[in-house]
Amino acid sequence: MEPDCWLLGGEFEDSVFEERPERRTGPPVSYRAKRCEPQKALQEYSSISEKLPPTNFAMKRDVEEGQARCLVRLGRHAEALAMAANLENKATNTDHLTTVLCLQLAICSSLQNVEKTILCLQKLISLHPFNPWNWGQLAEAYLNLGPALSAPFASSYKQNSFTSSDKSIRSSFPHSGRGCLLCFPETLPESSVFSVEASSGNNQKNEKGPDNIQKSVAEKREAVLLETQMKACASFIRTRLLLQLTQSQQTSFALERNLRTQQEIEDKMKAFSFKEDTLLFIAEAMGEDIVPEKIKDEVHTEVKCVGCAPLTSWVMASSKEFEDRWFGKIKDHFCSFEDQLHTEIHISA
Repeated sequence: MEPDCWLLGGEFEDSVFEERPERRTGPPVSYRAKRCEPQKALQEYSSISEKLPPTNFAMKRDVEEGQARCLVRLGRHAEALAMAANLENKATNTDHLTTVLCLQLAICSSLQNVEKTILCLQKLISLHPFNPWNWGQLAEAYLNLGPALSAPFASSYKQNSFTSSDKSIRSSFPHSGRGCLLCFPETLPESSVFSVEASSGNNQKNEKGPDNIQKSVAEKREAVLLETQMKACASFIRTRLLLQLTQSQQTSFALERNLRTQQEIEDKMKAFSFKEDTLLFIAEAMGEDIVPEKIKDEVHTEVKCVGCAPLTSWVMASSKEFEDRWFGKIKDHFCSFEDQLHTEIHISA
């Protein structure tokens, strides 16, 4: 090639413009994607673990996570949870803890354990309070908790030789349908009932007869379901607020997912039947700490290495502590206007 070819407008050899051979579509004939059954994968992970030097903590942690996920696929959830708990105890930075909590969430979701699934999400949110997707999953969890909450009260009522239908209660909940992440068994988390027993205890002492028992059971059930709706609504609202704040920085498929999720939330919010001023109050309470500077810190935050013991202070110790932190102000507002709340949410018969 002549020296002047490097100059603007210089000439190039014809070989530069020759067509290249066509590339083959798909993998070579000899290529076969490797798929490993969970049992075989577990054996491989165990073999690797035995050969690792005791000082290779990073590889050891990755291998144990792989073992836990294999155990879940094999239906050995108790062993998987024990391994995840061990990983949580050994986590030394926020990145490790986030990974472990996501692992615990996957295990509990597969196990369909209501309390532990919600607690995992609450821990993740405590660590990353500005992540909208975690809040969205928590909202779905509370939403699907509604039908499960009605079972204990219905069974309690049946023990007194009465029959009751909770179809009207169930129909009042906007259900997320097939796309829902979690499904819940017929269990009642202790944290779900806030002072319902206490509020009705005095009335029960003076009430006798079938009608009064029926009324008491119905009031308890309605109070618990109303609280669950409030938590789901508040979580959805915070999800939407966080998505709205980040959408100006997004493009392409990320923006499409953002807007689609906001629309899905909007559709589900209509089924709650809360008045506009109530929704505005919830939005104000759930958005008090949302400012652009904090969102930037969340996105670009560095991994914090703080050691095993101090790391526990980064997450809420219990579901009650989390719900007091995030829903306490809303709960107090609703308790002050209990009669108004009962009229705002219409439970169709």
